Amino acid sequence: MISTGRESRHLGVHIDRTVDEVYAYASDPANLPAWARGLGSSIERAGDQWVAQSPMGRVVVAFVPRNELGVLDHDVTLPSGETVHNPVRVIVDGAGCEVVFTLRRQPGMGDAEFERDANMVVADLTRLKELLESARDF
Repeated sequence: MISTGRESRHLGVHIDRTVDEVYAYASDPANLPAWARGLGSSIERAGDQWVAQSPMGRVVVAFVPRNELGVLDHDVTLPSGETVHNPVRVIVDGAGCEVVFTLRRQPGMGDAEFERDANMVVADLTRLKELLESARDF
């Protein structure tokens, strides 16, 4: 494997819901504010884009097309114009599933900032788990 010099961390959570249920909920950008607070507190459709108000300012969120593979990759375009690619998978795990987010250290990111981002992702995944496991329907 060729190293790009970038560090990745795979962060996951088991959810006691089916892959289809979790994927259906998590792949809908309108649901992001309920569980992905690290990304933003609100999101709205603006033409053909999803725009969130994040701690960094206005960001554009673009998911890959819905698919049967459990791929929830999404790009977040920051106010600076830089785009961050976020690989996410929903995979079968027994009767439930696991959601795995690959966090990549961005160029110039220090250890403390990388750790802060990892903690925010874990908090978001934990909210997703709690929300979906406590909901009857969504």
